[in-house]
Amino acid sequence: MMQKPVCCGRPQAVSHVRGSAAYPLLSGTVQFFQTPCGVLVRVEIRGLPHADGPCAGRVFGFHIHTGCSCAGDMSDPFADAMAHYNPCGCDHPQHAGDLPPLFENCGRAFSVVLTDRFRVSEIVGKTVIIHASPDDFSTQPSGNSGEKIACGVICANC
Repeated sequence: MMQKPVCCGRPQAVSHVRGSAAYPLLSGTVQFFQTPCGVLVRVEIRGLPHADGPCAGRVFGFHIHTGCSCAGDMSDPFADAMAHYNPCGCDHPQHAGDLPPLFENCGRAFSVVLTDRFRVSEIVGKTVIIHASPDDFSTQPSGNSGEKIACGVICANC
């Protein structure tokens, strides 16, 4: 018997991502679908910084952070997003909020990943962050992924 695809229908949570003042054209959505095997995370971003050339595509760190706000200050526009979501106290890159990087293509990124590190209900109210540099998957505590360039709060029914 054919099963209905997991991502058909409404996601259980969504984050509307917006760039900092330095990246005003950066925007997109992150959708979270609870499945029996984990959470399907669907990412669609536009307005990413783009570099031309055959070897110039950019890679961006992508994480769920513990904070419940995208507010900040001049030195860190998303300071209130706080640290990576890590309820079990794991070393990086085993934080629950560590997600695969976003690969930019003509200023856009699209990604879908299945993770069993959290349930949708556990991340509602937390934040999604896009970083200016790729995560190196080893530097503690956050992968040396650099400046936070975009943020969105994860909300249910929004």
